[in-house]
Amino acid sequence: MDLRQRGYPTRGRDGLDAMPPLPPAPPPVPPPMPSVYNIIPVHDLLADHPSLRWPEVRAVAAALRNVGDLRRPRFMVFPQNMDLLDWLGCFFGFQNDNVRNQREHLVLHLANTQMRLQSRSSSPGMLDPNILRNFRRKLLYNYNSWCSFLGRKSQIQLSSRRDEKNLRRELLYVSLFLLIWGESANLRFAPECICYIYHHMAMELNYVLDEKPDENTGQPFLPNYPGDCAFLKNVITPIYQTIKAEVEDSRNGTAPHSAWRNYDDINEYFWSRRCFKVLKWPINTDSNFFATVSKRKRVGKTGFVEQRSFWNIFRSFDKLWVLLILFFQASIITAWSGTRLPWQALESRDVQVELFTVFITWSGLRFLQSILDAGTQYSLVTRETAWLCVRMVLKTLVALTWTIVFGVLYGRIWSQKNADTRWSYEANRRVVEFLEAVFVFVIPELMALVLFVLPWIRNWIEELNWPLVYLLTWWFHTRIFVGRGLREGLVNNIKYTLFWIIVLLSKFSFSYFLQIKPLVGPTRALLRVKNVDYHWHEFFSSTNRLAVVLLWVPVILIYLMDLQIWYSVFSSVVGAAIGLFSHLGEIRNIEQLRLRFQFFANAMQFNLIAEEQAFGPKATLLKKLRDAIHRLKLRYGLGKVYSKIESSQVEATRFALIWNEIILTFREEDLISDKELELLELSTNCWDIRVLRWPCILLCNELLLALSQATELDAAPDRWLWLKICKNEYRRCAVIEAYDTIKYLLLKVVEYGTEENKIIQKIFSEMENYMQVDKFTETYKMTVLPEIHAKLVSLVELLMKPKKDLSKVVNVLQALYELSVREFPRVKRSVDQLRQEGLAPPRSASATDKGLLFENAVRFPDAEDDFFCRQLRRLHTILSSRDSMHNVPVNIEARRRLAFFSNSLFMNMPRAPRVEKMLAFCVLTPYYDEEVMYGKEGLRSENEDGISTLFYLQKIYEDEWKNFMERMRREGMEDDDEIWSEKSRDLRLWASYRGQTLSRTVRGMMYYYRALKMLAFLDSASEMDISMGSEHLASHGSWSHNRGLDGTRLQSSNELLVPGRGVRLLFKGHEYGSALMKFTYVITCQVYGQQKAKGDPRAEDILYLLKNNEALRVAYVDEVHLRRDLVEYYSVLVKFDQQLQREVEIYRIKLPGPLKLGEGKPENQNHAIIFTRGDAVQTIDMNQDNYFEEALKMRNLLEEFNHHYGIRKPTILGVRENIFSGSVSSLAWFMSAQETSFVTLGQRVLANPLKVRMHYGHPDVFDRFWFLPRGGISKASRVINISEDIFSGFNCTLRSGNVTHHEYIQVAKGRDVGLNQISMFEAKVASGNGEQVLSRDVYRLGHRLDFFRMLSFFYTTVGFYFNSLILVLTVYTFLWSRLYFALSGVEDAAMNSTNNGAMGAILNQQFIIQLGLFTALPMIVENSLEHGFLPAVWDFLTMQLQLASLFYTFSLGTRSHFFGRTILHGGAKYRATGRGFVVQHKSFSENYRLFARSHFVKAIELGVILIVYAFHSPLAKDTFVYILMTISSWFLVVSWIMSPFVFNPSGFDWLKTVYDFEDFLNWIWYNGVFTRADQSWEKWWYEEQDHLRTTGLWGKLLEIILDLRFFFFQYGVVYQLRIAAGQTSIVVYLLSWICMIVAVGIYVIIAYAQNKYAAKDHIYYRLVQLLVIVLVILVIVLLLEFTKLQFLDLLTSLLAFIPTGWGLILIAQVLRPFLQSTVVWDTVVSLARLYDLLFGVIVMAPVAFLSWLPGMQSMQTRILFNEAFSRGLQISLIVSGKKSV
Repeated sequence: MDLRQRGYPTRGRDGLDAMPPLPPAPPPVPPPMPSVYNIIPVHDLLADHPSLRWPEVRAVAAALRNVGDLRRPRFMVFPQNMDLLDWLGCFFGFQNDNVRNQREHLVLHLANTQMRLQSRSSSPGMLDPNILRNFRRKLLYNYNSWCSFLGRKSQIQLSSRRDEKNLRRELLYVSLFLLIWGESANLRFAPECICYIYHHMAMELNYVLDEKPDENTGQPFLPNYPGDCAFLKNVITPIYQTIKAEVEDSRNGTAPHSAWRNYDDINEYFWSRRCFKVLKWPINTDSNFFATVSKRKRVGKTGFVEQRSFWNIFRSFDKLWVLLILFFQASIITAWSGTRLPWQALESRDVQVELFTVFITWSGLRFLQSILDAGTQYSLVTRETAWLCVRMVLKTLVALTWTIVFGVLYGRIWSQKNADTRWSYEANRRVVEFLEAVFVFVIPELMALVLFVLPWIRNWIEELNWPLVYLLTWWFHTRIFVGRGLREGLVNNIKYTLFWIIVLLSKFSFSYFLQIKPLVGPTRALLRVKNVDYHWHEFFSSTNRLAVVLLWVPVILIYLMDLQIWYSVFSSVVGAAIGLFSHLGEIRNIEQLRLRFQFFANAMQFNLIAEEQAFGPKATLLKKLRDAIHRLKLRYGLGKVYSKIESSQVEATRFALIWNEIILTFREEDLISDKELELLELSTNCWDIRVLRWPCILLCNELLLALSQATELDAAPDRWLWLKICKNEYRRCAVIEAYDTIKYLLLKVVEYGTEENKIIQKIFSEMENYMQVDKFTETYKMTVLPEIHAKLVSLVELLMKPKKDLSKVVNVLQALYELSVREFPRVKRSVDQLRQEGLAPPRSASATDKGLLFENAVRFPDAEDDFFCRQLRRLHTILSSRDSMHNVPVNIEARRRLAFFSNSLFMNMPRAPRVEKMLAFCVLTPYYDEEVMYGKEGLRSENEDGISTLFYLQKIYEDEWKNFMERMRREGMEDDDEIWSEKSRDLRLWASYRGQTLSRTVRGMMYYYRALKMLAFLDSASEMDISMGSEHLASHGSWSHNRGLDGTRLQSSNELLVPGRGVRLLFKGHEYGSALMKFTYVITCQVYGQQKAKGDPRAEDILYLLKNNEALRVAYVDEVHLRRDLVEYYSVLVKFDQQLQREVEIYRIKLPGPLKLGEGKPENQNHAIIFTRGDAVQTIDMNQDNYFEEALKMRNLLEEFNHHYGIRKPTILGVRENIFSGSVSSLAWFMSAQETSFVTLGQRVLANPLKVRMHYGHPDVFDRFWFLPRGGISKASRVINISEDIFSGFNCTLRSGNVTHHEYIQVAKGRDVGLNQISMFEAKVASGNGEQVLSRDVYRLGHRLDFFRMLSFFYTTVGFYFNSLILVLTVYTFLWSRLYFALSGVEDAAMNSTNNGAMGAILNQQFIIQLGLFTALPMIVENSLEHGFLPAVWDFLTMQLQLASLFYTFSLGTRSHFFGRTILHGGAKYRATGRGFVVQHKSFSENYRLFARSHFVKAIELGVILIVYAFHSPLAKDTFVYILMTISSWFLVVSWIMSPFVFNPSGFDWLKTVYDFEDFLNWIWYNGVFTRADQSWEKWWYEEQDHLRTTGLWGKLLEIILDLRFFFFQYGVVYQLRIAAGQTSIVVYLLSWICMIVAVGIYVIIAYAQNKYAAKDHIYYRLVQLLVIVLVILVIVLLLEFTKLQFLDLLTSLLAFIPTGWGLILIAQVLRPFLQSTVVWDTVVSLARLYDLLFGVIVMAPVAFLSWLPGMQSMQTRILFNEAFSRGLQISLIVSGKKSV
């Protein structure tokens, strides 16, 4: 390959400012085709490149060069090798590099597709028209649908003829779309905008092709935008500038979503015909769509308005809330009748009629929905959308009319019944009238039910674009382009409908019998209580209805959210059942793998080795049946399908090559040692061994067992003994291999041609003859075998020594000879007989002449023969091993990976095609500025405890560190200190591969390339290649070349670093071309150009990754500064040229402006997606990893795209994840267990049967050409799409995609491991879900999905977070209602009723169930499925002992806080969590800043309520009842306060606690200018209020209303003071406010005195303090003397006034815009500082107490790092810093 760098250098910032401005240039001449290329040299088909061996590549390139008679553009010089894309680029003004990029893109795809044809066409050098036609239909399907939707004729004008011109025209249509898409930059997020552009440019293309004249000039038609970069300047840039202007209006996302247009609004503008009228073509940039007009005249929101409100939950999922509300109403009506069973109540006509009120409620809820729709979407109404206003008004009026009609009809029923005093005929007739109205009311619901039962009819109707259909559906919903035809097939309908029917029946039964009905009695009792002696001034003393409301509110909240619990229960059961039927967990450990290893070998052959595809549907059907039967036999061991494959068979050799390559990667990753590698390898054919040489771990102890059997059955016949041995396949193989190996060894050691060699041959020949005639046991004594075995072991041990003792070897050989010819045979033979039979040397061989027997015949092999030594070690293991080797490999991760891989091969998966026929794919990873590779100094530097990252890793991964050091010594390291010098790069890589770094991700993803190269070789290799190749590997040592355990010869580090060191020796060259055709890896390193310019070490590390990974490409955004204010932006793709040994630039495509307009990650993905290749793209985050053995199954996974799942083929293939970060600490284990259950069992149920699986940022595989014209693989609108990944799943579902989940393949993923990291991650996700609630995607899915899929969607996305919030609100309402009962006196009056016991029992049960089931049940079920029931129970108990419930309860608070605050106020933002190792102690001030508002303050509030309730409730006098009622609430308080310290390293270290408190005080009182939040309390305090500055009016009002609850403390407590003397007048409360004002006044006076006198006149300040103190003491003494005030009242009053002050501060924060300019604000700030100091002291108190207790620190360390203890982590050294060097 002749690779030369591009003619122009990579542009950077340096030196460009000095460039003079360029004068206007004539139309440019296309430069000569540069030789640098990306994957294949399309520009030079004569180049020596392995991919060009495929005729399909040449066929596509030739088709593209068929320019023929196409009209050439004027004023341009066309190169001779011009192709169709060059022609389009010249005519339509596309960039040259865009043309080059899409040329390779198109050639690669069409060639790969043609290679997949089952039968190669008769003309392999020609492009198959069917391939092109199918690709065009898929690529332009969205465009054609858009045209049909808008009633426009598609511009794809093709004839039915299959001639050359038609093919060329079709190529032009496809190429034009790819060129537009490749240069659309941020507009790729607006797919219908691209459709609009393509529509007009395709029309212009048709004019050119049809040679139509220009209407204005009469000249041949020319497109409107020809010339260099004309498309970017004139089409893309105006729309881009409009989007940019809208983003600037968003004020960095802080403005309300309704005030600016996001990507979706821009895109949905093209869902109506007005885009053609307004924008026109050429584009009218003066229209009101663009930013060229003022904001007031510009087009506003389109399609949907995102309004921030809690009502969005009701609006989006109104069908769910209608169901719950109506059932609750019906249940209360039924339960109030007092019957034991609900259907007994229905026998009463009164109850029947009362149930009619549900229809009044239903119509009222419709009215509410219409009001909410109108109130939130009114800004959509314009002159162009007047009918939308009409529909809103009509729906509101109709809903109101129905409510009135139902109310009137219902009233007429009761008036008639009351007039007749019975249910007369007239009364019943009015009942019938009501039912008739109900029938009319529910007609739409009945129609929906019919269409639900017949889903294909509904899909067909919704996808019709007839005006009649639009007219009929206009009333129900707005006509939109997406959300049509979403119904699933009938089978899937039945499955998820049955699931939800069972769930709903369980929920409603539980709710009726255990929630609603038990509360009816206490409610009646409470209503009957009269003359309540209220302890305060009661405003509604005539009734107890307020108490009844407070009694019911917690139950109602539980009723509304406990469907989430039932979903958790049944989804766990269903998920386990599906997992069982999917054969998950059948091989759970290495022991079970050993039992099924024979079948595993055949399963690997069956699944991973491709076979030629059958032709014809009948053959395919027969093949499927045959494969199913074969898989069944493999799975259950029916018959002997493995059929004793011997080493001479090609299949066995293939299996050995794959297995050994897997084990080799384990060694390269340092998961296993050199010795373990030898024990695990499957040796290839050598030494004339007749059986498959199973790994030593399978053969260990088997020979000794066979020996004991032979000894016991000394006189048994041969056949009997052999059958007994052969019952165990491994024993049979061990005996045969040992025999063959010993025979070969003896003949090799004893020199050929000597008498001794002939004697040995004769001995073995004689034994084999007796074996053939079944007279072996009859001829030989089996009792002598142990002696022979002992001598053989001695011989092998002597030969294994580096220095071999000839005399000892001769002695052993002589002893073996004596045993064989004299002791072993049953019949003694004389010397003459032995000589006659050739078993003794002839007489002529005198002992004096030639010495003793064997003395001169032994010839030792070459001492450097590592292969011979390795075979000796294997033989020694087989002969002498008595260990069962159940602990091989020792490494837990290696054992888990082997178990999962072996189990997966018995699961259902498509058969793998040949590499050349597989779907091509790409991996895309977004990267910003995270760690690429750990630096040497970073590994060496120590934290405050004296612990370095490397030391931490050495203890966490102790066995892997030993293996690494063993490998380094083998590679030439003589001294361990060299690890920091010569081997520093290896050290950095070793550490980086155990963190969450880019280098780890790259290594994992490049396993795809390595696997494909090996599989390509196995596909194309002949039997001769494989058999000869295995002998070559055996003779040279494939994986252990020049390696021995004694370390005699060493392999160079370069050899080991080469991927595929084993099989790579056999490659012929074409494997590289095949792999590159099918796989490429693109990392989008957004700021790589800036990193290079700054000399950032990360740029050097990225270059290192490029250099060592051939298929790796890096895309980045380059900023070119032309003048001071002029910056150009480019998307650049680079690779490393192996010949030039430097980085070369491949493509440079100009952008219309800065990349980041929306969220960073999706924008980063979007700019690089044009450089991806293949039919599929796998999205991989930077914290993920992959395994070689899993990469082998990628071909199987990609075949899923060709199978139907339901009525559709998949568009996203969900992939299972393995969380690799769970071993770091117990906290990481909790997070890992929670995440594992979500990504396995949770995703499994979502995909089947619920059919609502989305994309959650997992390693999912996208159908690339399905998503490419539909907006890409994520959404990027600022803030609303902060959880960008899941919106690609929403978009997929709304556009009739299909998301599946597959668990036979896994990808590794890391998670946050520290509590602070985890909390920030959960805050980010919860805030993202809060934004999702507002989004149009969730609203449309809630309305367009059928009812049961809507339930699935709600409870698995935003519903989970909403119900977490409801749960916390339930605790609040329960405690506040209890406090009301205790302080008001209602509890005293109702002591004899049953409400207290019922409520306490019900709510506490619910709370415990909620805490447990949300996290525990899915984890236990999934763990039981994959690891067994007892291990799962043990893990669960261990987690509880390590305080997992504390962590999960704390996480509940995090989710509820940030979800609620985001819905109410907004403020969602990306939170960088960091992915490092958490060994550092977090200071108290840092924990306080992070958790004060979300946890600490809330916990203190609940704690105060519980304390006040304990003092004033009559129930609290019974300690048991109080504990029973409040234990779960106290647990919540403790977990929210203590978790940050329990899970903080050295959290209970006394010295650290003291230093932390000093640091906290310094932070509280520090007042600096331009400080950060971590330095100054005041800066942090203002940042915590940012969400209040951006919230709307309703958010502020609701915040104030919620803050008023703190005043209730004062109202309730002051009446309990002794000084109140039992008075209940309102005056008592008003007087308490005087005390509050006096207290604030005293504080203001002291603060004023401090500001004025403390600095200069300090004596005056002290005098003011003295006067205030004396005055306060005097007043208190007077009150104690002359009133009923007691000293305890002073302490109690603190519980009244302190919450009131906090409430005032919170209200002042909301009113900050009005107060900040007044003198009041300074007082608010200083009071708030004191409150935070108080809160800090309250939180610090239990921490300080526990730190003071002896042994708490060691106990906390044990709890936090227990999992790491079991892995060898010496945490006691870590926390003390006393590490040994």
